[in-house]
Amino acid sequence: MSRQNILSGSPWEDKMGYCRAVRIGNIIEVAGTVAIVDGEKVKADDAYAQTNNIIERIEKVLQDVGASLGDVVRTRIFTTDISLFDEIARAHGAYFKDIKPTTGIYEISKLVSPDYLVEIEFTAIVQ
Repeated sequence: MSRQNILSGSPWEDKMGYCRAVRIGNIIEVAGTVAIVDGEKVKADDAYAQTNNIIERIEKVLQDVGASLGDVVRTRIFTTDISLFDEIARAHGAYFKDIKPTTGIYEISKLVSPDYLVEIEFTAIVQ
């Protein structure tokens, strides 16, 4: 099977030796993704907007490799504040209500920047 690395252009990809996503055969793994916090549409204190931004961006990544959110079988959600669960769940549910991938949500002490409240990993399998 061939391997397809999907790069985002981030300077961290070369520094850390990773890529946004990898597709091997019909399996796609998407790296942990945080929101683009712009201070207007996506604020550092808005877990709903951050979750929405992440899923919108990953939807495009999946489309670029011939997949869709409907192919997602698992999400892993990391948050620095589990009390934000309802906001995160509302945004996740808006995309995945009918798809229903397996998921887990985990409170962790920190993400790479204090502006980030949420990070999500995705696994998709294309039929």
